[in-house]
Amino acid sequence: MRSYRSAFLFSARSQGKRRVNALKKKGVLLLVVILLVSVGVFFFLRQPATDTLKTDTLKIGIVQIVEHPALDSARQGFIDLLTERGYVEGENITYEIQNAQGDMATANTIAQKFKNANLDLILAIATPTAQAVANLIKDKPILFTAVTDPVAAGLVESAERPGTNVTGTNDLQPMEAQFKLAQELVPQAKRVGIIYNAGETNSVTQVKMAKDITAELGLTVVEATVDTSAGVLQAAQSFIGRVDLIYVPTDNTVVSAFSSVVKVAEENKLPIIAGEANLVSQGALATVGVNYYRLGRQTAEMALRIIEEGAKPQTMPVESQKKTELVINEDVARALGINLSAAMREIATLIRNQ
Repeated sequence: MRSYRSAFLFSARSQGKRRVNALKKKGVLLLVVILLVSVGVFFFLRQPATDTLKTDTLKIGIVQIVEHPALDSARQGFIDLLTERGYVEGENITYEIQNAQGDMATANTIAQKFKNANLDLILAIATPTAQAVANLIKDKPILFTAVTDPVAAGLVESAERPGTNVTGTNDLQPMEAQFKLAQELVPQAKRVGIIYNAGETNSVTQVKMAKDITAELGLTVVEATVDTSAGVLQAAQSFIGRVDLIYVPTDNTVVSAFSSVVKVAEENKLPIIAGEANLVSQGALATVGVNYYRLGRQTAEMALRIIEEGAKPQTMPVESQKKTELVINEDVARALGINLSAAMREIATLIRNQ
């Protein structure tokens, strides 16, 4: 009887130990599974947002009012920065690039096309095209660049808080520095001719500023307005014998026909102070201005905040470029008999005619 009871107790203890061991094994396995799942979740959450975005192809619409070097540079800067950040055309991003060729009816047609397209974001280059897309499209993020005064253009409520689906970078030039440069290079100048399209909000803003600045500097402004690029040559010719130098603002109509201004200036020994740096290599004497390629890259940084971080244009302040560059055309200076000081040569980017 005692041996039977001992055997029974031994058997019970053995079964109990086996159950405990089994439970321990299950517990260890469960713990391993939990750890593996936790590690997987941790590394999944650690993946950057761009990894998820890059599995789908982003679609960006780009529209500019006309082809000219400044606007082309801004567009290229935008695309280049996105490429550097891993958004490669044909792999995970596509661009629908349109040009209005200086025609507002075409700009409005492009805006309608973009409204109907399945786009993730729109880049509008220059004021007229920005107005066209902003007036029509309210449900997609819109970024602008090469816009002088987005508030006056009706694109944003304020530069600090746009309040709409639109924001971007402005290209307001350091006009006071430009006219002071003109006085340094052409100290005898008293009358400044300005050609612009009065239908471009950005140009109206610049001319008003120019009048205020030149008045303080003792210069007189002579205006010539155009409606289309075809009228630029005649407008430039109207300055002959009436002005001492020509100032060309960042006016899309005038810049697209800048060669006509250069032709008149060269024939009549009139210096041109440009509103932006790209014009200097095309025959202007000099400028102090923003770099449009860098401006495009800066706009792309804003696009990344929208794409990757979910930022809203409504609360993204309009940005500007703080750094400017002094650019002087040596060939033009020589033709005009202007001697560049050693100090100016040291700080300027000196270029030749293209």
